[in-house]
Amino acid sequence: MNPLKISAVSYLNTFPFVYGIRTSGYLDNFHLDLAVPSICAENLKNGKSDIALIPVGSIPELKEIHYSGNYCIGAVNPVKTVLLLSHQPLEAIQKIYLDWDSKTSVRLAKVLADKFWKINPEWTFLKSGEAERSNGIESLVAIGDKTFELVKHFEYIYDLAEEWIKFTSLPFVFATWVSTKRLPANVLENFDKALEYGINHKPETIDFFKDSIPPGIDAVKYLNENISFEFDREKKKGLDLFLSLLRE
Repeated sequence: MNPLKISAVSYLNTFPFVYGIRTSGYLDNFHLDLAVPSICAENLKNGKSDIALIPVGSIPELKEIHYSGNYCIGAVNPVKTVLLLSHQPLEAIQKIYLDWDSKTSVRLAKVLADKFWKINPEWTFLKSGEAERSNGIESLVAIGDKTFELVKHFEYIYDLAEEWIKFTSLPFVFATWVSTKRLPANVLENFDKALEYGINHKPETIDFFKDSIPPGIDAVKYLNENISFEFDREKKKGLDLFLSLLRE
C-alpha cells in the first residue's frame, strides 16, 4: 500500500497535529510534508497530497472536497497570529499589504473591510518572506509565528478572529483537513485518532518542538486559549457563512 501523503502547516498552531501524526502510533505508513498554508493547498490541488490542512479560503478553488476528521485550526477568542497591523486607525487606512502565506486571511480581511469595517483600501500583495521586513509599510495583514515579533512595530493591532466574532457572533475556521477524493474509513479513523492524540498531549508537543518555538512565547497558553481545534457545529456554521460571503 502506498504511504498516505499528508501536507500540514509549519506553524506553532499546528504542532499538536504534527506531534500526533508523528508519535501517536496510529499512522505507520505516511509521508508528511510541512509548508506554509498556501503551499499545502497547492499540494492538495496538484495531487501531491492525499490529505492536507488547507486555508479555508482555498476551498472554492477545489473541484471536489471531503472534510476529513473532527479537527481544524479555529478560533472562538482572539487568535493572536492572524492580524491586521497598522500605523493608522481603521478609518484612516488607505493601503493594506497582504501576506502571501494564506489566502484565508487575505480574504477574511477583505470581507471584514467591506461588510464590517466599511473601508475601501488599496490592496497589494507582498512576495513570500516580505512580511517579515515591514519597514515603511503603513498597514499589513500578517499570519503565523512571525506576528509574535511584528506586533512590536505597529501601534494599531486588529485580531481578525476577534473582528469576525464581533461581526457574526460565530467562531472562525482558518484551516481544515481536506481531501479531494474519498479516503478509506479505517485510514480516516486512524488519522483522526492521531490528531486527537496530539491535541491531548500539548505539553509533550511543546517539549518535542521546543527548538522551533519563537522565544518568549507561552506556547501552552497560546494553544489552549487562542487556538480551538474541534471542528464542531458552530465552527461549521461560521465556515459556511464565510464561504457564502466569498461567493458574493
